Amino acid sequence: MEGRTALVTGASRGIGLGIARSLVDRGARVVLTARKQEALTEAVTALGGPDVAVGVAGNAGDAGHRAEAVRTAVDSFGGLDMLVGNVGINPVYGPMVDLELDSFRKILDTNVVSTLGLVQEAWRAWMREHGGSVLVVASVAGLKSSPMIGGYGVSKAALINLVTQLSVELGPTVRVNAVAPAVVKTRFAGALYEGREAEAAAQYPVGRLGEPGDVGEAAAYLLGDGAGWVTGQTLVLDGGALSRGPA
Repeated sequence: MEGRTALVTGASRGIGLGIARSLVDRGARVVLTARKQEALTEAVTALGGPDVAVGVAGNAGDAGHRAEAVRTAVDSFGGLDMLVGNVGINPVYGPMVDLELDSFRKILDTNVVSTLGLVQEAWRAWMREHGGSVLVVASVAGLKSSPMIGGYGVSKAALINLVTQLSVELGPTVRVNAVAPAVVKTRFAGALYEGREAEAAAQYPVGRLGEPGDVGEAAAYLLGDGAGWVTGQTLVLDGGALSRGPA
């Protein structure tokens, strides 16, 4: 990936940072986004400093922020070859039938609408003319029922379908794929395993939870030339959990 530039959203920690690290390790330069400048500064330093990484703080739901992030990639590194949509929130837990609709709208707006807006911005500013590759971070929650996080799961299911739609509309110029991780050891997923990691890991045939680097490796494949004949696909990263089926 020498000479290529990626924009990775939600990249100050966790899965986003794991993806950014995987791309930088392969020679890419990255623009990172997140809400907090301090966390972004730490991430940029961890990746090797401003020669390889630049941070742009802001809210994913803000169209101006998305435009700034894309513009920063083009201005700082001369282009935008790879786009990773990794923004996601899950502010509520409980059954769908009790879910406050305003909360559901917020989930959909942040997880789905802002992702589409980011792709639109990158397409118009660079990829329509120059080509590129897009990766969306979905979730296994979008492939099955997900007790207590149903709103989040619905948003991820929408992203999976969005990928199929965009892969057709943007091809052959741009490839669009997704990854669908199960539980990865991040602060975001902490409520799903903290204090009972061994119990949570027991449901996975590989015997452990995911790590950000696991997603990073898959992301690098899908974004790179080795996946040149792959588009419109969702790669499940779940340690075999969906294959096991019901107990």
